[in-house]
Amino acid sequence: MSNKIKINHIEWKSDQLLMYSDDKSGTQKSLTATGRVLADSDDLAFIYILETEQEYVYISIPSDYWIDLKKVMEGNHEVILHIHNETIILEGILEELQYLISNIEGNSNYGTEMVDKVEQIFLAPKNV
Repeated sequence: MSNKIKINHIEWKSDQLLMYSDDKSGTQKSLTATGRVLADSDDLAFIYILETEQEYVYISIPSDYWIDLKKVMEGNHEVILHIHNETIILEGILEELQYLISNIEGNSNYGTEMVDKVEQIFLAPKNV
C-alpha cells in the first residue's frame, strides 16, 4: 500500500466522529470516498479507500480507535476525515465495517491477533 496514511487523532463533535492525520506526504489532489473498507491484519487496522483520478489512497484506522468505530456503528454516526485541507465524509463505512466484522469473526484467515481484537472490541457483550 504505497499511499497509506495513518489516522493519529480523533475527536467527537456532536454526533460526528472526526478523524485527522498529520501526514504531510501523499497526494494533494482531490480525494473521493469509495465506500470500501479492507482489513489490515499485519497492522491491526481497518483501511478506508479514497481515490484520485490516478491512484488510491489508503486511510489506516488503527485498533486504538476501534472503540470509537464501535460507537459510530451503535449510534449510526457520521465519520468525517480531515486531511490535506479537505473534509471528506467516509460514505459506506458503517456497512463495510459490519460486513468485515462478520467475516472476521472466528475466521483464522485474518490471523489470531486480528480476530481476537475484533471480537474483543466489536463483538463483546455490552456491560450491564
